[in-house]
Amino acid sequence: MEFFDRAETWSREEIERVQLVRLRNTVQQASGSPFYAARLKEAGIAPADIRSLDDLRSVPPTTKNDLREQYPAGLVAVPREQLVRLHASSGTTGAPTVVHHTQNDLNSWADLVARSMYMVGVRPDDVFQNTSGYGLFTGGLGIHYGAERLGCHTIPAGPGNTKRQIKFIRDFQTTVLHIIPSYALYLGAALEEEGLSGAELPCRVALIGAEPHTEEIRRRIEQMLGLKAYNSYGLSEMNGPGVAFECTHQTGMHVWEDAFIPEIVNPDTLEPVADGEVGELVMTTLCRQGMPILRYRTRDLTRFLSGECACGRMHRRIDRILGRADDMMIIKGVNIYPMQIEQVLMGFPEVGENYVIELVSEDFIDQLTVKVEIRDGYFVEDMRVLTGLQKAIVRQLRDEILVTPRVDLVQTGSLPKSEGKAVRVIDRRGKE
Repeated sequence: MEFFDRAETWSREEIERVQLVRLRNTVQQASGSPFYAARLKEAGIAPADIRSLDDLRSVPPTTKNDLREQYPAGLVAVPREQLVRLHASSGTTGAPTVVHHTQNDLNSWADLVARSMYMVGVRPDDVFQNTSGYGLFTGGLGIHYGAERLGCHTIPAGPGNTKRQIKFIRDFQTTVLHIIPSYALYLGAALEEEGLSGAELPCRVALIGAEPHTEEIRRRIEQMLGLKAYNSYGLSEMNGPGVAFECTHQTGMHVWEDAFIPEIVNPDTLEPVADGEVGELVMTTLCRQGMPILRYRTRDLTRFLSGECACGRMHRRIDRILGRADDMMIIKGVNIYPMQIEQVLMGFPEVGENYVIELVSEDFIDQLTVKVEIRDGYFVEDMRVLTGLQKAIVRQLRDEILVTPRVDLVQTGSLPKSEGKAVRVIDRRGKE
């Protein structure tokens, strides 16, 4: 096994031994913040009470609302002069969620990103192009410093301006991209419009994340851009990118357990679920000084994958994010996640890269409509062909989500496109 950090080679016993020591230290560090000082005292928990990793379950969970209510600095555990940077959520209403970092926090974060990139074959002689936004968003600076830590020639391209992205890729021979899945599809479509194919580009690796996506989307990205696309997971409350990453075997994402403790629990009871069962991911930081967070409810749905990975790393693997607990749609009494719909749509070769799910109320009954773009070569004048495709999509969606949706087939370019995160669900209920 090639590795960037020796922690990648640790056994389960070594990982858990280090986790316990760091968990005690983290509880002690967190006690220095006004929020956790009160929360832990109320729960009757002191650092000395953490005698095993199972004792973490006695700590009350932390929620996004807790972070908002403690804005701007209620969770900070060090004097202000030790803080060197903050990142904040992109929310436009209410108080944002803010995470503060010391220099040691940033160094640790860069190391985790560099470790993740090295694991999928990125090396110092690669040219790395970052298409994520910079500023308060964690994806840009987080992965930028990791790439530089690894020693890559780093291009901070930022989001959008697709023609320039393509020019830079070709002129500077970019070999590694950091890109969100919906923009990767957009970039692939832009290449086709210019008469180019992914095989003509020098890119060989894409790091994708920030949006839940299906395996079908990943395969399309790889085909359109002519590279290998590796799934990643991060959230600003835990740093940003570099929390969990696929290895070259692409069989789930390794959570860096020397820096985080992951739990997967039933969202309603907060009891742990069995390996292989989907639940809500709960995360605890182990190395952060400025703003440690205990048992953060991410609201992201995933599962632990059983067995050992062929790469040899013993850090536990989670499946791709299947959606968010608060993304669930209830239609006619049935729980539906957007990812279920995407998985069906992307199984049809006739379907393009863009679709929208609309929710409306008609006569006090909720209805689900899926508008999906069809590739130009398949959008023909023979209505019998399109009607047959429409019925096939409806049938497969009904089998998957147990609700019969309306399906509208539209030509490529009919639905709004964005060079940022795609808006897939539009809820018009009560707004007509």
